[in-house]
Amino acid sequence: MVSFDEALTILENPTRRQILRRLVKEPHYPLQLSELLDVSQQAVVKHLKVLEESEFVDSERVPSEKGGPPKKMYKVDQSFSLRLDLGPDLFRAEHRKIPAGGPMRLSHRLPRELDSVVDRLGTRRKLPMVEAIGILAELDSALERIDEHRDAVIALHQQVMRKVSPSISEHSESYEERQLAHAIMNQPRRPLDLDIFSQRLRIQSMRAEEMMESLRERLMRDFAASQGRLVAAREGTPLPWWLAR
Repeated sequence: MVSFDEALTILENPTRRQILRRLVKEPHYPLQLSELLDVSQQAVVKHLKVLEESEFVDSERVPSEKGGPPKKMYKVDQSFSLRLDLGPDLFRAEHRKIPAGGPMRLSHRLPRELDSVVDRLGTRRKLPMVEAIGILAELDSALERIDEHRDAVIALHQQVMRKVSPSISEHSESYEERQLAHAIMNQPRRPLDLDIFSQRLRIQSMRAEEMMESLRERLMRDFAASQGRLVAAREGTPLPWWLAR
């Protein structure tokens, strides 16, 4: 799967997006796409090559109905989602793979309000169009509610970052120290890779380790003070900041 940045680079081209809009509906030949989009077949083939190399589309050779040589047909098989949240004290860029499987396999991940939809679908392989329209309307409504909840959570996340920013500035003596604190806040559930961090800021790894050690000590002191507890360990034992809860 390509990275978020690679996906953006590929999708910034409007012709590629138009090609994908056609291919998600059904497979197409390059000549079909050329005629539908009013773009030269040579240009379409070049775009398809980029999309195939990045695994946005797949191709297969299909026998010609007129007895000629097999033709290459393109289709979309991969499913993913690109998300970008941007604002003051907010930058979240994600590339998420859409889970595969039928209704029963996905049921444990779905909101309980969609249980009736899962029951109606079951293991059925076909749906009449009139029934599908009703189900899709329910799913669209569910997605809208989920998006509203997600927007509210993101806004709350943004408020936390906004309120902690003055504290970060107050206790940081340099730009690098502020960046380290923000890097930690951006991924609070897992350790920060100091090698990658130091490379991005173009500082020595030793300098990043020293800043991390200083920040870890302050966080542990703050944790102990806020909880009214004594944090202790054997001499030389590192106390990771992410264990402070």
